[in-house]
This record gives sequence, C-alpha cells and structure tokens, in this order.
Amino acid sequence: MSVSVREVAARAGVSVGTVSNVLNRPDQVKAETVERVRAAIDELGYVPNAAARQLRAGRSQSLALLVLDVGNPFFTDVARGAEARAAKEGLTVLLANSDESSEREASHLDVFERQRVSGILVSPVEGDFTRLEEIRKHGIPVVLVDRGADQARFASVSVDDVAGGALAARHLLAQGRRRLAFVGGPLRIGQVADRFAGASAAVAEHGSATLQLFGTDEMSLDEGRRVGEALRPLIRDTGIDGIVAANDLLAIGVERALLFGPDPIRVPDEVALVGYDDISFAASAVVPISSIRQPRELIGATAVELLLEEAARAKGDTPRHVVYAPELVVRESSVAG
Repeated sequence: MSVSVREVAARAGVSVGTVSNVLNRPDQVKAETVERVRAAIDELGYVPNAAARQLRAGRSQSLALLVLDVGNPFFTDVARGAEARAAKEGLTVLLANSDESSEREASHLDVFERQRVSGILVSPVEGDFTRLEEIRKHGIPVVLVDRGADQARFASVSVDDVAGGALAARHLLAQGRRRLAFVGGPLRIGQVADRFAGASAAVAEHGSATLQLFGTDEMSLDEGRRVGEALRPLIRDTGIDGIVAANDLLAIGVERALLFGPDPIRVPDEVALVGYDDISFAASAVVPISSIRQPRELIGATAVELLLEEAARAKGDTPRHVVYAPELVVRESSVAG
C-alpha cells in the first residue's frame, strides 16, 4: 500500500504544505525541518512521485485546466504555472475555456471525463458542484482554481478576494475618494461577488462614503468600455470619484472610454481607478493602472501540487485549501499628482 503525503506530514509533525515544500522548494524550509521530513520519508518508504503514478494509472498523461476566460492574461499565467509543475511529473496540461458559461463548462467536463484525464483543475462559473462531485466519485481528482471550496468538499487554491476588494476600496478612500463605483459581473461568478463584498464592507466603514454597482455581462475590455461610456456623465453630474474594477481588462476598458471619449475625464484627477489581477497590460496602460496583484503562476503550480495530493489522499482525510493574500500595487491611475 502506498504511503500518502499526509502520513509523512503526520510522522514529521508538520503540515502537508511543508512536506510539499521540502520535496520541491527545500531552500524555503528550515534545515532542521527538512531533516525531520526526510527522515519521515525514509522511515515510511514514501516515494515522492507515487501520486503522479497514481494519476496516470489507467488514464491519459494529461491534466485538464478549465478556466473562465482563456483570453484573460491572468489565466494564461495560471496555465503557465500549472504546465511547468505538471511537466516535472511527466504530465501535460489540456487548457479549455468555459467563457463564463455554465453550459460550456458542463460540456468540457463531459469531454474530460470521457477522455479519462488524470485530473481536473477548474475555475467554476457558479457554486453548484454537483457535476464535479460525480466526476470525483468516478475516480478523477478535482481541484478548484482561483476559487475557495464550497463546504470544504474540494481541495482548492485561491486568493482572498474579499480582502482584495476591501484593499482596493480602502486605497481609494485613503486618497479622499468618497463616491465609489464597482464595475464587474456577473455576480454569480464567485470571485466577482467576493471582490464586491470586500469593497462594500470597506466603504461601510466610512459613514460618508458610498459604493454603486455597475454590473457587466462579462469581464472584458468591451464591457469595460461600455460601462466607461455610461460613467462619463455620472462622474461630473453625481460626483463619482473612484472606481474599483473587478479585473484589469474591465479597468483598461473603462480608462480608455474615459480618456478618449468626447469631453475626456482626467484619470486620476477627476476619478481614480483600481483594477484587479495586475496583468502586464495594466502597467502599460495610457495611465498605468493600480491593481490588486495575485500570484498567478504560483496559483497554477499549487493547483497541480494539490491534485497530486488528492490522488494520494486517504479516504476520510480533509482536502487541503491554500489561500494566498492579495497585494496592492499602486500606480498613477489612483494617486493624483
């Protein structure tokens, strides 16, 4: 019977994540901890790549990564991190795009199950995980990516998006902005709902501040431009002076509409702007856009590590959840000169 990562962790008295770090990034772990973990590995006869062999057994040598929008550079970087980590185990990554559609997501999941992929990494559109439960019962491990797990049923890797939304709003409030707009949607996407909840909570801490939701049908440049066009008269008529966008594509679209439309709006003098994800295009915008940074490639690599753990996890063990902290990156779009 193969030894699991959790058994090694228990023998060494450390977390599963620490065992993973010892195996893959020992330079980030204290020497004494490395020795203790390696001693446990030797005592138990643990083979580090046993999980990968279990993943491959009777299936393809491919993992599936299903994302919300393959055109968003955030998910491109997540895929890059996943691919690099999977390659170390002799596995390849099949990338698919749900385009924020539950129907397309279901169709891709059906194909992946028929192909008997070694495992599925998925950034789900909505919170109904019934189909994912069925797939897991059929022996294909599942890890949620960029999304926390519902009722802790699935292993997951994510960023604290509630904290991220609050971070963006508090930054604008600290600049003296009081009439804020949140641009993003649909709210059925968990990440968007969490970012809006965080921004709302931060604004609620200031009695004189307000937050207005401007919903979008998707998280794209075109939707950002559309909302930017709608915001232009409101900024001067109602005093909106700060914008939190649910991702950088929306933020870039909003900025273009404000700067290049008739009677341009000055950013950040008239309205400050913060995006989310910190994709490279945010820094190279006409007015470089402040953003909430996520460790994109690390999210992808961690998702594959969690999938390896899931393949070796003993029945009854609790799936592991990794939540990274967001980071505010300040640029010219939110700080008046």
